[in-house]
Amino acid sequence: MTTANLADAPVFELDGVTFHSLAVPSRGSSELAVWSIEMAPGSSGKEHTVDREEVFVARSGRIVGVIGGVEHVIEAGDAMILPPHTPFSIRNASATEPAAATVCTSAGIKATLGDQTILPPWAQ
Repeated sequence: MTTANLADAPVFELDGVTFHSLAVPSRGSSELAVWSIEMAPGSSGKEHTVDREEVFVARSGRIVGVIGGVEHVIEAGDAMILPPHTPFSIRNASATEPAAATVCTSAGIKATLGDQTILPPWAQ
């Protein structure tokens, strides 16, 4: 068993979103990748696709996900399930309040933004 403390988690910032790597391969997980996100008020991520299913569980605030052109809203305790290879973006629905979620997927996930494929550093 391995323990991965939030206080010691690697931190990444992108487009007003803060990522904290929790249970990821670099921290001892072999099959799953789990991270925490905090979204600044009004922040919005760029549209992209991922090659694995991804699940977002809202912890606070209201998070809007646009999945394949369809808008979905989740609040604390709700889950949003993103199918692989589907255009997707998220945003914080509030201009004044932060939002937070926990994200889970398979280890080794790849994301594609336009014509660029990346290995999200918070999932490694």
